[in-house]
Amino acid sequence: MSDLVPDGWSFSYLSELCKFAGGSAFNEKYQGCNVGDYPFIKVSDMNIAGNERFITKSNNWIDEKTRLEGKTKLFPSKSVVFAKVGAALLLNRRRILIRDTAIDNNMMAATPYIDNGLFLYYLLQDIDLGDIVQSGAVPSVNQSQMDSIQVLVPPLPEQQKIAKILTSVDEVIEKTQAQINKLKDLKTGMMQELLTNGIGHTEFKDSPVGRIPVEWEVVQISKLCIHVVDCVNKTAQVVDHKTPYKMIRTTNVRHGRVDTENVRYVTKETFEAWTRRLLPEDGDLIFTREAPVGECGILNDSRGVFLGQRTMMYRADERLTSSQFLMYSIMSDYGKQQLEDFSGGSTVAHMRVPDCEKILIKLPPLGEQNQIVASLNSIDDCLIIKERKLSKSIDTKKALMQDLLTGKVRVQSS
Repeated sequence: MSDLVPDGWSFSYLSELCKFAGGSAFNEKYQGCNVGDYPFIKVSDMNIAGNERFITKSNNWIDEKTRLEGKTKLFPSKSVVFAKVGAALLLNRRRILIRDTAIDNNMMAATPYIDNGLFLYYLLQDIDLGDIVQSGAVPSVNQSQMDSIQVLVPPLPEQQKIAKILTSVDEVIEKTQAQINKLKDLKTGMMQELLTNGIGHTEFKDSPVGRIPVEWEVVQISKLCIHVVDCVNKTAQVVDHKTPYKMIRTTNVRHGRVDTENVRYVTKETFEAWTRRLLPEDGDLIFTREAPVGECGILNDSRGVFLGQRTMMYRADERLTSSQFLMYSIMSDYGKQQLEDFSGGSTVAHMRVPDCEKILIKLPPLGEQNQIVASLNSIDDCLIIKERKLSKSIDTKKALMQDLLTGKVRVQSS
């Protein structure tokens, strides 16, 4: 192997491997039809569950008559499609067609000249379109730019072997993601059941937040906490090096967890000034009241942590409830509805601090609360395991692509 090109490999322009073409305008009057001869996909169709690699579902279909009238182009099976304009382009998502398909004019398709076992899909996945976008307010790429990209290409048998290896990893990723999706659906259903009907109840009553068992109460969240604390109403000055003092921003609070690793750092003096009201403790519930409204998570490592802008902290009165029960209540359908009601009157969704204290909580006896939390925790524990597996598989794929698509690691063709 030379310093640049592995033995048997060669540099090629993408135009030598595939034909690029943009999609067609999609007349609004034909949109929304769910039957027809051909799927007509938009960028948003890449977000549909089940379309993570192959386009198997579409929100829009057209018949042959409509296609001919609109002079709509079709792209064949095994074409690779992607966004060619706007912020979606920078996400670098690629999808594979499994049948003749129309795409709208915000997308582009790459149709391979030969059947190379999905190698083109992985080759295009490895290209960051952000590096070649046309300058301007709206990022975009055109056919000539794509044609002129130069890539390293192995012999066809090796292309097919590389694609087979990467496909096997993709299948693990997709299977794991499907398991995660099912667990999330199960959790949503269990939250609705447990926080509406409770455990073993047969008699119910109406309340300001819907039907509840007769033994339950409805209480404002502030009355269930020994502290409800807002952030300091200005942005802390950060430093460009690690310190023991970490600012928790709204982006660090997601899906019941608080990320204390990917943070910004401050000096000891800033930390002391920003925690003068109250030092966070392990087990505190962190809540975002803007950007976005309503994310919440349990703080598991409070060392050197303080609240950044637009965050709140609840410390549960453990004689009455727990931070985890409050968290699940806020994340429930009835909790989300309250957050929407509190934040819906503004141009940019946000909750006022007084409203954050008024959230109503359905309150079972403490023992039943603990049972509900244990049931939901068991699902969260499974989710954590699956998400770690997913993250590891994604990292494995990235490493394999780096090795296999450069020839650093060679594979024997079958």
